[in-house]
Amino acid sequence: MESLVDKIKSYNPDANVDIIWKAYYFSQDAHQNQKRYSGQPYLSHPLEVADILADLNMDVITIVAGLLHDVVEDTHVELDEIKNQFGQEVAMLVNGVTKLSKISFKTKEERQAENFRKMFLAIAEDIRVILIKLADRLNNMRTLKFMPAPKRLIKAKETLDIYVPIANRLGLYRVKWELEDYSLLNLAPRQYSELAAKVAKSRADREKYIESIKKRMAEELQKFGIKATIQGRPKNIYSIYKKMQDQDKDFFQIYDLMAIRIICESIKDCYAALGFLHSIWKPMPGRFKDYIAMPKSNMYQSLHTTVITSEGEPLEVQIRTEEMHRTSEYGIAAHWKYKGKGELLKDKKFEERLTWLRQILEWQKELKDPMEFMENLKIDLLQYEVYTFTPKGDVKVLPLGSCPVDFAYAIHTEIGHRCVGAKVNNKIVPLDRKLKSGDIVEILTSKTTSGPTKDWLKFVKTSGAKTRIKAWFKKELRNENIEKGRTLLLRELEKYKISRNAELEEKLAEIVQPMGYTDIDSLLEAVGYRKISPSHLINKILPQEEKQEIQQVKEEPEIEKKIDRGVRIDGVDNILIRFAQCCHPVPGDEIIGYITRGRGVTIHRIDCPNLKNISKDEGRLINAEWYKTENDYFPAKIKVVSADRKNLVSDVSMVLSNFKASIKQINGSANKNGIAFLNLTIEVRTLDHLKEIIARLRSLKAIKEVKRIEGE
Repeated sequence: MESLVDKIKSYNPDANVDIIWKAYYFSQDAHQNQKRYSGQPYLSHPLEVADILADLNMDVITIVAGLLHDVVEDTHVELDEIKNQFGQEVAMLVNGVTKLSKISFKTKEERQAENFRKMFLAIAEDIRVILIKLADRLNNMRTLKFMPAPKRLIKAKETLDIYVPIANRLGLYRVKWELEDYSLLNLAPRQYSELAAKVAKSRADREKYIESIKKRMAEELQKFGIKATIQGRPKNIYSIYKKMQDQDKDFFQIYDLMAIRIICESIKDCYAALGFLHSIWKPMPGRFKDYIAMPKSNMYQSLHTTVITSEGEPLEVQIRTEEMHRTSEYGIAAHWKYKGKGELLKDKKFEERLTWLRQILEWQKELKDPMEFMENLKIDLLQYEVYTFTPKGDVKVLPLGSCPVDFAYAIHTEIGHRCVGAKVNNKIVPLDRKLKSGDIVEILTSKTTSGPTKDWLKFVKTSGAKTRIKAWFKKELRNENIEKGRTLLLRELEKYKISRNAELEEKLAEIVQPMGYTDIDSLLEAVGYRKISPSHLINKILPQEEKQEIQQVKEEPEIEKKIDRGVRIDGVDNILIRFAQCCHPVPGDEIIGYITRGRGVTIHRIDCPNLKNISKDEGRLINAEWYKTENDYFPAKIKVVSADRKNLVSDVSMVLSNFKASIKQINGSANKNGIAFLNLTIEVRTLDHLKEIIARLRSLKAIKEVKRIEGE
C-alpha cells in the first residue's frame, strides 16, 4: 500500500492520501475472509486494480473507486454506505463498475450483451468507469490461470472481442498489448508458448542490431541539428501471431519484430527527421502513413514508415513529439492534468476522444435488442479505418468496407435519408461501392426522394447508418399501420351506423392505458398490424346493451360472426374452420376463407398461389379476419440456406428456442458445393414473431438466405 501511495504522489503531489488509506482499510474490512481462485486474500485484487490505475496517472477519486469497486457486489456493503463514507462521485463510479450478475436474461449471450449495453451507458456518465473496468479486467487476466478451464476460455474470448478494442479506442496501448497477450495465452496456449520461445531465443541478436541502428540514427540526426530521443520497442506476442495469421507467414518471415521510435521536440522536427531517414535508407512503397496530419479516431498521432537498412533488413519507424508519445502511452488519461489540491482538469482533446463513444450511444438509442446492440458494437470497435474527404476537404473516418451511404449518414441523418446518388473522385458510382482512403466523396440528394430503401441495409457498414435506416422504416411502418388501423376501425363503426366523434375519441382515450398502450395512435397501430381486431375494440368502447340497441335498428341485421380458432367468418355461424396447408397463414397475414363442400371453411393467405386456380369460383370465397389469437401458435414454414458447418442445426434450434418457437418438423440436406439446406415447420404467434425469427437467423454465422416458404 505504501508503494501505491508513493506512486500517486510522484505524479500528483497534492493528492489527498488520507481518503486512499481510508478506502484501503474499508475494502480490507469488507473483503475479510474472502479468497481469490489463487488462494490469495481477495484484497490483493482491488489493490492491484488501484496500482494499474496509478500507472495510468489516474486521479484520487478513481483510485478510491478502484479499491472499492467490488464491495457492493461481493460483500454486505450497500451503495448508500459508500456514498456516505466517500461521497457521491465515488459511489457513482462504483455503481457504474458493479457487475450485473443479479439481472436475469433468457440466454448467457443475451445477458452478456445487456451487460455491455449497461456498461456503455455507465461510461456515458463518466469515462473513468471503463478505465476502472479495464484495470479490473487486466488484473483478472493476469491471474486467469487459477480459474477453471471453461471460464478461462470465456473470459479470454470476451477480452479479445470487447475490452481490447475499447482499450485501443481509448489509446491505452500498454493495457491493450497486455490484454491481447493474456488472451492468446489462454485461447491458444501451444502457439503462444512456441512464439514466446522463438522471440526469447532471437532477442539478444535483435537488441544488438537495434542498438547499432539507434546509434547511427542519433549521429545522423545530430548532424541535421535535430534533437530527439530514440527508443526501440519489441512487438507483443499477439501482434506477431496476428501478422503471421493475416499474411500466412511463419515466424522467420516476419521482419518487424521490433520498431524504432524517434521522439522529437516539435512537429516540424518530426517531418525533418522523416526526410533525413528517407535520405539515408530507401522507404518501402506503400508503407508510409501520416497520422499527424490525419490522427486516428482515438487521437493517436505519429508518422509511420518502413525503410530498408544498409543490411537489407526492413525496419519500422514511428516519429512523434513528446506530447504525442505521452498520448500513445497513456491514451485518454494523457489529457487529464492536475490543478491545485490534486483536483482533476480535462483538456480540450479529452472531449474529442469521446466523440466515437457519444456516436455509438446516440445510434444505439433505437435498438431494443441487446444482441443487435452487441453486433453493432463490435462493428464500431473492431473497425479498420479509411480516411475519406468531403469536396471541401473535411475528413470523414469510416470503417473499412464503408460505402457512400455510410458517408452520407456520417454527415447528417437527413443527408442520408435524401441520398439518391454519389460521386467519388468526380465520377458517378453505385451507392454500394466500397470507399478507399483518399477518396473525395460528394453526396447527391433530392428533396422529393421517398427515403432510404431496405436494400441499403445489405451493404452499409456503420452502425450509425444501419440504425438510422431501420429507425426510418420503423417510423414509416408505424404511420402506415396507424392509418390502416384507423380505416379498419371506421369500417367496423359503419356496421353499427356510428360516426367517429368527440365522444368516441373520449371513449378510446379511456381504454388506451387499461389495454397497455401509451396513446390512441399506439392503439390504432396495434389494430393496423392485426394484433387487435377492430370488433374487439368496439366491444371495449360500446356497452353491450348499447350495441344490441344499435343492432336492432339496423336496416339489414347481420348474422353474428362465428369466433373459432382465432378467426371470424363474415355471415357464417357454427361452421368448421381449418387452416390451409398450402400457405400456412398466421395472425398478421391478410386472409380469406374458401368454402369447401362438406369440410367447412379453409383459411388461406390472400396471396396464396392456390387461390389463382379457384378465382373463377369466387362465390365460394368469403371474408375472414383474425380474432383473439394472443395465446395461440400457428405453423409456418421457413427455408434456411447456409454454408455447411458444424453446429448449424444446433444454432438454428437455439434461436428458435430463444424466441419460444417450437420445431414441428425439420428436413436437411447438403450439396457437393458445401451448401446446406434446412426446411423447417415451426410454430409462431404472429407474422411479426415470424419476421423477428427470420431476421435473427439471418445474422447467424455463414447463413446465406432465410425465407418463408409455401407449404404442401
